[in-house]
Amino acid sequence: MIEKGRISYLELALIMYSIVVATAILYIPYVTAQQANRDLWLSPLWGSLSGFLIVVIIVKLSRLFPGKTLIQYCELILGRTIGKIIAFIYLFFLLHDTAIAFREYGEFIESAFLHKTPMIFVTGSIALSCAVAVHGGIETIGRCATIFLPIVLASYILIYLFLIPDLNVKNMLPILSDGIMPSIKGSLAPHAWLSQFSLMSFLLPLLSNQQKVMKWGMFSVFASVLTMVFINLGNLFLFGKIIINLHFPVFEAARFISVGSFFEHVESIVIAVWVLGGFVQLSAFFYLLVLGTSQWLTLPSYKPFVLPIGFLIILFSAWSISSFEDMIRGMGTTVPFYFLTVQLIIPIFLLVIAIIRGKMSKSFSP
Repeated sequence: MIEKGRISYLELALIMYSIVVATAILYIPYVTAQQANRDLWLSPLWGSLSGFLIVVIIVKLSRLFPGKTLIQYCELILGRTIGKIIAFIYLFFLLHDTAIAFREYGEFIESAFLHKTPMIFVTGSIALSCAVAVHGGIETIGRCATIFLPIVLASYILIYLFLIPDLNVKNMLPILSDGIMPSIKGSLAPHAWLSQFSLMSFLLPLLSNQQKVMKWGMFSVFASVLTMVFINLGNLFLFGKIIINLHFPVFEAARFISVGSFFEHVESIVIAVWVLGGFVQLSAFFYLLVLGTSQWLTLPSYKPFVLPIGFLIILFSAWSISSFEDMIRGMGTTVPFYFLTVQLIIPIFLLVIAIIRGKMSKSFSP
């Protein structure tokens, strides 16, 4: 066993929640609003279908191959050669996905706070911090999630509580005035983010107890979708139609807060708190990539790969996306199909083949 650490159900749910939500709360409102407009709050509900379906598939696969991750049971299902190829495709996607997450983090920090700091220094600094957590193992990341995420979640709830006098519920009316299709088109980005629940495959073997996996996986999806709906509604109530022009509406909302004359300009606090959630998300991505690579190479330890893969992530984050505008555009167009192809189609394919092979072996057994 490469990783001897163990996590609880709660830590599993919080790690998956952070993987999905940490950057979704920044980018989902703007991206979904481009298609859904005032119905953007409905888009995460349609996107939840991918999240719930993937949890069911991954849990079923984990029960068929207990103690194995997707990288490991690819070979058991498809044979050594084809299994290695499919696992490599998934790992390469995970490297790209991790690099995108680091770039999303860097773009926000640079746009909102460090305007003149080169992107590679922003991503490099967080990668170095994450490397320490990754080297510490899954228990370190699980404890960070348990400590940091309640603080992050509470801070975002407080933003909109302070803004209640400025919120206008009428901004969501009329609902579905242009039909259901705009909200469905806007759900592409939530589908992409929630498809990342396929990464649960790497964490399930590390649970200290395997009895309530489905329940906690579903709970994490539900909490992620609920957070997206809450953030989308809060921004819609505050900004109305102009939300389609705001790249980071949550950050802009924090600028609106003014309680008396002593509690203002809290956006710096919001950034500092969000960095905690971003740290958990990026550390989890980083860890899963290192763990999966070690399993693909059948090595006894993942720790020698931490720094080399960290360097590779920084390079990919700089190379894979040409500009902020291209990144935003891709989130609502091509990226969701790319994410769903790898994170939904591959697990479905593996489950179908595993079930067929299982039935065939039973039918041929004496």
